[in-house]
Amino acid sequence: MKRLLRNAAMAAVGGVALVPLLTVPANASAPAAPLPPSSPGPVTRMQAPDDSEQQRVLRFWTTERMRSAVPMEKLFKPKYKKTLDQVRRGLAKVLPPSFSIPNTGSPWTGGGKVTHTAGRVFFTYQGRTASCSGDAVTSDNKSTIITAGHCVKLDGAWHTNWVFVPGYDNGARPYGTWTAGKTLATPQWTASEDLNYDVGAAVVNELDGRKLVDVVGGQGIAFNQPRGQDMHAFGYPAADPYDGSELIYCSGPSIDDFLLTDDHGLACDMTGGSSGGPWFISFDESTGTGIQNSVNSFKYNFLPTHMFGPYFGADAQDLYETAQSS
Repeated sequence: MKRLLRNAAMAAVGGVALVPLLTVPANASAPAAPLPPSSPGPVTRMQAPDDSEQQRVLRFWTTERMRSAVPMEKLFKPKYKKTLDQVRRGLAKVLPPSFSIPNTGSPWTGGGKVTHTAGRVFFTYQGRTASCSGDAVTSDNKSTIITAGHCVKLDGAWHTNWVFVPGYDNGARPYGTWTAGKTLATPQWTASEDLNYDVGAAVVNELDGRKLVDVVGGQGIAFNQPRGQDMHAFGYPAADPYDGSELIYCSGPSIDDFLLTDDHGLACDMTGGSSGGPWFISFDESTGTGIQNSVNSFKYNFLPTHMFGPYFGADAQDLYETAQSS
């Protein structure tokens, strides 16, 4: 039935455009699905593995370049399939964090850990400086960031000069600038930019001899969870009416995308630059901690009031496990 509704919707809207959420210059449970054959593993791209390269990247990202990095949605043209397979499910898994009123897009003033773990992502895409958002999560290597797939690779090109600035605040970098040693994406995103699998990760290098999670903490992360839960979404939107200077959040009940993907949806006004920002279940507004369960991915142009993010199933879990064990 859902597939028929999708096909009918596609016929009605005739190839509807999707609006991405990156930045660039100019409580019902889903029925458990049978597991399909396993997919290829996550794809990894080396970034700045040695000290000289890390220093070069740090010199590249001046305050002026960061301020000039604007939403990348003008270059991001999401692709979708007319026939979608259900996102591969696995066993439910929740890793607790290391440390509500519905809202559609306001500055986060609650403080807490999310102001440490969430941050802006900056990179070079085909010669252009661009930005997204990301989040530090609990991990064995204490160095793992979760973001969107299109925030690490797009149109066959892996982004370069990739850095993470946790707690970014109007140009201030209170916890430093962390260079990526490697970036990763799900195999489905790498192969065909399938929005159902728009999940990426980065493993960052140590900074001043310290690991990321030891400095900012790490949020929890969960996979194969029930759909329809209340969620909080965070990011650094940089397209009008936002300017990328502060952390913005949305909160409320999530829905299932009834059109072209198997993603979650959430009423949210965030714009370009928020891509890759975390979605949390079980978020505690008093402490700023939660369990990450999706990322900001895209919007439909005819439904700008809602944001959509991928379901964290078995392939997102494989990505996380590969990254955290690196």
